[in-house]
Amino acid sequence: MIAAATPAESGQPHPAPDYEVAVLGGGLGGLGAGAMLIRAGIDDFVIIEGTHAFGGTWRDNVYPDVAVDVPALAYQFSFDKYSQWTRVFPPGAEILRYTEHFAEEYGLRERCRFGTMVERLEYDEDSQWWRVRTSGGVITARYVISALGGLTEPKLPDVPGLDSFQGPVVHSARWPKDLDVPGKRIALIGTGASAVQIVPWLAEHAAATYVYQRTPIWVMPKADLPIPRSARTALDRIPGLYSGLYLLVSAATETLMTLGAVYNRQLKPLTRAVEALGRLYLRSQVPDPGLRRRLTPHYGFGCKRPTMSNNYFRAFGRGAADLVTAPITDVTATGIRTADGVHREVDAIVCATGFLVTEAENMPKVPTIGLGGQDLGKFWEERRLQAYEGNTVPGFPNLFQTFAPYSVIGTSWLFMIEYQVTHAIRVITETRQRGAVSAEIRREHHDEYFRRTLRRMRNTVFYAGACAGSNSYYFDRHGDAPLLRPSTMLEAWWRARHFDLDHYRYRTR
Repeated sequence: MIAAATPAESGQPHPAPDYEVAVLGGGLGGLGAGAMLIRAGIDDFVIIEGTHAFGGTWRDNVYPDVAVDVPALAYQFSFDKYSQWTRVFPPGAEILRYTEHFAEEYGLRERCRFGTMVERLEYDEDSQWWRVRTSGGVITARYVISALGGLTEPKLPDVPGLDSFQGPVVHSARWPKDLDVPGKRIALIGTGASAVQIVPWLAEHAAATYVYQRTPIWVMPKADLPIPRSARTALDRIPGLYSGLYLLVSAATETLMTLGAVYNRQLKPLTRAVEALGRLYLRSQVPDPGLRRRLTPHYGFGCKRPTMSNNYFRAFGRGAADLVTAPITDVTATGIRTADGVHREVDAIVCATGFLVTEAENMPKVPTIGLGGQDLGKFWEERRLQAYEGNTVPGFPNLFQTFAPYSVIGTSWLFMIEYQVTHAIRVITETRQRGAVSAEIRREHHDEYFRRTLRRMRNTVFYAGACAGSNSYYFDRHGDAPLLRPSTMLEAWWRARHFDLDHYRYRTR
């Protein structure tokens, strides 16, 4: 852990903050922000991390067979390509090693305050910098890049009696090392991306596996092939090969996962073709037509996050896992009762029920107070979730966010981090060049961007598709779908580098 810079003496008219930039979070967002700041020549920054290790999601999610569901060649920073992947879709432990390699390569460990929880952000209008209140005291910084992540706070199912269950109740994102599975009866609640990875393992190791499904998920085949050492060597040695593959894999991933969702109204045939592929794949895995019907989504592809697996459907098809579609009425001391009156005795309950995402508890991650005592949470509650270029909000100068309303690109989370941090660095650099100390997005440009975003959202699958009954976390309490940025990867890249810097208001001391 590094010590804070010595604050300027109180007798100076304009004391300096502890750091020019505070980066919140030591996951991939915080690591990417740190590396990009160094590359941009912004050297005075600190990373504040609540635990004692880097890694974020890949540090916390250690459930069996956890793996990335985006090809590794696209799941990395474009400016620092990593050639040591052993599979097309590497396991979580390998992604964690990548974060550790990345941190060492850029010397980020020496710049991080580990074991320091961020508790509150307050903008000091007199000094025109942020006070970051943490478990270890106050840290001041001219600018803040919040990279606290979007999928970090586990969400337990809202079912009566869960607290009364006498056996272990675990969330997939907090998997305990000592969970006793062999020979046990395990109930798994949820059928999202994490459940799709866990179910086959449970079906193989538990005596009985009951999967409680509220909404089926679109699952595609997964081309999860090993990457031989010779191929990894070629990526290192052949000029341009890695960059070409990065662009090719990113384009293919965007075609499958993004274009049909963002331009659903215009590209209906593409979405229908992907849905037909999904149904064909399900038919090849599950011979029983009745079971197949229960596993078939009745909403459009993209309304709910899809995923890939080669053995999820097969676990049901061969009878190793039991699918339960009757709604849960309550949890008892020994099991789960469903609306059809059946009570199943189980030894443990696994909740693969996702995370808090657009809920008020997660946006923002910590209480954030801007100009005039403005509360960011109240701003979003009263005005709907919104942010200029999916990044900044009027009334909160010098605050940038890697995960904010309308920021997520379906291609890769790391690409989102890159374009968001690129935006922040451009504004910070412009503020410096103008001899100013703060930059705030002008309300009129922010509001116009939000209006334009809402118009473009009409073409997305969330409004032009058949999303009724999808129970998707993409929708928020206002009825909006404020996660997905309604643009392509190329457009997001372009906008981050060419948005009008005069859309910000710059202030001197």
